[in-house]
Amino acid sequence: MAVGSEAGTAADARPGGDPAPASGPCPDSAAGPDPRGSTAPAPGSGGPAGQRAVLRARLAADAVCERLPLWVRLRCGLAPRTLAALSLVLLVGVGLAAFHFWSGSPQAVRAPEPVRDAAAASASEPLRLGGQEPAPRSAAGPTADGQVVVVDVSGKVRRPGVHRLPHGARVADALRASGGVRAGTDLSGLNRARVLVDGEQIVVGLPLAPTLAGAGTGGVPTGGTAGRLGPATPLSLSGSTKEQLETLPGVGPVLAQHIIDHRTERGGFRSVDELRQVDGIGDRRFADLQPLVRP
Repeated sequence: MAVGSEAGTAADARPGGDPAPASGPCPDSAAGPDPRGSTAPAPGSGGPAGQRAVLRARLAADAVCERLPLWVRLRCGLAPRTLAALSLVLLVGVGLAAFHFWSGSPQAVRAPEPVRDAAAASASEPLRLGGQEPAPRSAAGPTADGQVVVVDVSGKVRRPGVHRLPHGARVADALRASGGVRAGTDLSGLNRARVLVDGEQIVVGLPLAPTLAGAGTGGVPTGGTAGRLGPATPLSLSGSTKEQLETLPGVGPVLAQHIIDHRTERGGFRSVDELRQVDGIGDRRFADLQPLVRP
């Protein structure tokens, strides 16, 4: 019969007459019946007619499998273990990629908020008086109620005048507020650690009147009630030397030379008011010098 011949060509003959096992991506589930073997029907085959139907189905499946694309046949031929291994590798790769992306992403860092120092805040709003530069704050700092003391610093300092300092400041703070003392000024008789009193005057580097110089005040009046202190006798503008003029508060070598030049040009001073005409002497400095000099 034709069916028998087709079965003979589909099976590979091996020694012993057994059919070759199917291989490849589309293997047969079992070898076809050997037409030369026993004629006993396969279990559940239903006799010769059933065997022929099974053989036809296998041949049809082989024909369809041979016509499928290669990638389909390879995919269908993967074993379960291979699929499990590939799935595990894929999961590991996805996990590593996710970790790399998460660790490489930039993290937002919040900048710390600037903290404004209370001392800096108070220094940014200095108290001014008559155009004076702001006085530096004392190390003791102002009290809680913000009280200040007003002192008058004169003598051999760089910026003589009235200065405002926090309550509890000392003489050293007043000297710093005045720009510091001039070079070569003798401070041995000045108690720089004394606490300032509101309204007092500090005279630096000038001789004091013997009746007003206190024993424990370092040559500085205690309370400002004694008024301005200066030399025991006023200096003569017409007869004083340059070194003597430099002992006046706010008078340095340059200003002393201007006074001498003005005196030489005018033939001396006839009144203290002529001191206003000297270059470098304004109203404030004239007010400081007026009680300390004479024509």
